[in-house]
Amino acid sequence: MARAKGFFTDTTVCIGCKACQVACKEWNQDKLPDAFELVHEHPPRLLGTSYDNTGHLSSVNWRHVKFIEQFSDDRTQQSRWLMMSDCCKHCINAPCLEVCPTGALIRTEFDSVYVQKEVCNGCRDCVAACPFGVISYGEWDGTVHKCTLCYDRLQVGLQPACAQACPTQSIQFGDVEELKERAKKRLEGLHERGVKEAYLYGQGAGDYGEGNILYDSSRQKGGLNVFYLLVDRPEVYGLPSSPKIPKKSVPKSSAFSILSAILVGLAGIFSFRDRRMQAIQREEKTH
Repeated sequence: MARAKGFFTDTTVCIGCKACQVACKEWNQDKLPDAFELVHEHPPRLLGTSYDNTGHLSSVNWRHVKFIEQFSDDRTQQSRWLMMSDCCKHCINAPCLEVCPTGALIRTEFDSVYVQKEVCNGCRDCVAACPFGVISYGEWDGTVHKCTLCYDRLQVGLQPACAQACPTQSIQFGDVEELKERAKKRLEGLHERGVKEAYLYGQGAGDYGEGNILYDSSRQKGGLNVFYLLVDRPEVYGLPSSPKIPKKSVPKSSAFSILSAILVGLAGIFSFRDRRMQAIQREEKTH
């Protein structure tokens, strides 16, 4: 396997230009509904509360730029804007991989998590398992969708479209180990400049406790291949402070699907047996 690839996203230099979103859509347009169908089923929305009119990650929005406007405590003056380009985290301990009953979700040679559409049965167990709300079900084709880390581009030596389009290097692509060193130096520089609240989310050194996706990331037992430099609590950015790994058990929906398949199979066997017995009885009556 090649060295793990990922993103280091420095939110302190994101300017909210959405070049990453546009690049993602342009490169992956052949994997999405045609333009007419896309606008008809997923019309642009003016939220009224923010400039991020995509609202959230979805089956047709694999990258989403968040705009977070913060005010002073008395709300008399604007305090600051926080912006973050979000996508799939390509978790090292990926809950979606744990619950997929068909093997549609796989780990690639780049350590990214990829959806094989032709294997997906649309059960949506992975949608429920993802603590980041990344994976979405596409009504238009009956399968789930998310960021692929531009798997097709990586295979031919290109970097992901979003990272290539980012004008401020807020989205940095590369070997995860090298990105961690780069992120550490950037964090130290911010601390020296007085930005003490800055920290790394997804590759921090803290002990988050077993069962947590971020657990013991320094020894590669957890952590995210797509990690962030933040300056406020995770919840402010719409990220869980303690994303959990689901228990390794068959989800109820999958168990129901398996049970249903067994019952259908048994019904077919009994039906075939009954027809065979009836045929034998008819033959005996004719002799």
